[in-house]
Amino acid sequence: MKTESDTGWLLEARGICKSFSGVKVLDGVSLAIARGEVHALMGENGAGKSTLMKILMGEHQPDSGEIYFDGRKVRIKNPHQAHILGLAMIHQELMAFPELSVAENLALGRNPDGAWRQRFDWRSAHREARDWLQRAGFDLPTSARWNDLSVAQRQGVEIARALSMQARVLIMDEPTSALSSVEAESLFRVIRELKAKGVAVVYITHKLDEVFRIADMVTVLRDGRLVDRQPLSKVTPDSLIRQMTGRNIATDFAQGISHAGEILLEVRGLWRRGAFHDANLILRRGEIVGLAGLMGAGRTELASAIYGLQPADGGEIWIRGCLVRIDSPRTAMACGLAMVTEDRAQLGLVQTMNIEQNLTLSSLAKFCIGPFIGRGREREAARQSIVSLGVKPADPDRNVAGLSGGNQQKVVFGKALLTEPDILILDEPTRGIDVGAKAEIHELIRRLAASGKAVLLVSSEMPEVMSLCHRLLVMRQGRIVAERIPTQTTPEEILRLAMPGKEVAK
Repeated sequence: MKTESDTGWLLEARGICKSFSGVKVLDGVSLAIARGEVHALMGENGAGKSTLMKILMGEHQPDSGEIYFDGRKVRIKNPHQAHILGLAMIHQELMAFPELSVAENLALGRNPDGAWRQRFDWRSAHREARDWLQRAGFDLPTSARWNDLSVAQRQGVEIARALSMQARVLIMDEPTSALSSVEAESLFRVIRELKAKGVAVVYITHKLDEVFRIADMVTVLRDGRLVDRQPLSKVTPDSLIRQMTGRNIATDFAQGISHAGEILLEVRGLWRRGAFHDANLILRRGEIVGLAGLMGAGRTELASAIYGLQPADGGEIWIRGCLVRIDSPRTAMACGLAMVTEDRAQLGLVQTMNIEQNLTLSSLAKFCIGPFIGRGREREAARQSIVSLGVKPADPDRNVAGLSGGNQQKVVFGKALLTEPDILILDEPTRGIDVGAKAEIHELIRRLAASGKAVLLVSSEMPEVMSLCHRLLVMRQGRIVAERIPTQTTPEEILRLAMPGKEVAK
């Protein structure tokens, strides 16, 4: 049997194959990770990345192939065994107990055998939770319930929990998908520290700029097969995109100043206690306005208040020149608004329903004949939406839970668009989707604005807001502190405006 000195790898997977319901998801994939290496695993959604990682974590068993850890052949039967070996994973779809606190979620899985039968030291649990959160670069109340956290805060807890396991191999699946640039910088600092200590990091992301900043090696998968494995110094962003997609992807361009039309949405002095204050904004027909800011700045909270998900405590919302009171999404839709929420798994989709049922869920009244749903009308509307958005597979009866992240997001867009809105609120619309799907979503957003829709875009990705938006509003600590034209500013200025500090001129 080979030892680590023979192979040089801390973790190695050889010829891994895996099928689900007769569909081959992984076809002879191999992966080799060295100690103290940041290894980027790249590929479009559906390429097999997450399945391979779940096999390494014992969540799935391979149909064939071998896994070696520290030079020894191992069979990882479950996640507990993976943790004992020294593997930990931050999942893209955040995994936690929603009714438990931050400290309780961090403590789970780290207790010695039989510890739960003893008196649990809650004070120590909260102290350790604060310590690990601080090491990960996050400042969160350890007594807060998971359900009450934003997506970005939940991501921070998951990162802290993975660090607390002190693994020798740390798998990160889209760890910055909900983080701003500043929070991502804190994570990169942690990764560099782990690398210096000899920890191997497998980094899965669709953000190419992150890969070229922190990775040493890159492995590319496409359609369940290994395409390439190279030092990062030997690849370019364009060559990496071609390897992942098998095609060239057009580069985004800055929108500049729009020829916007009438005012569709105006917010005056809107506020919600503890979330945001004195928010004022105008959104015109044909315009894309971005909300930029750091985690906790109040962007999602403001967007949710406008849509009625978490109604404001005060202030005014005007739609097409009329004062309205939006206290629920139903009211918002009646006023011509639709929203794509940041968490498609929990808020955007019903995972037990098929594509058609999810698409028509918010607009069923359109297909009703008296008290009955006209199934023919519903099916035709769903088919047209599937074709226009390019949802794959194009099967209305396919369960939405089995779709890739990009195709799930297209379904969320389709559900919103079937309500025929004039105003679209998009909260992190490309979170956790691959470069190909992201380019399609970007083009869709541009087409919607060109057709006369007004778009309010919340995004933590600076290149996204800089290239898509006609105007940028910067939020800081619950207030809109500045407005900028993307072609007349820089990402550095936007980040400076978003950082806590002295007031700046709007």
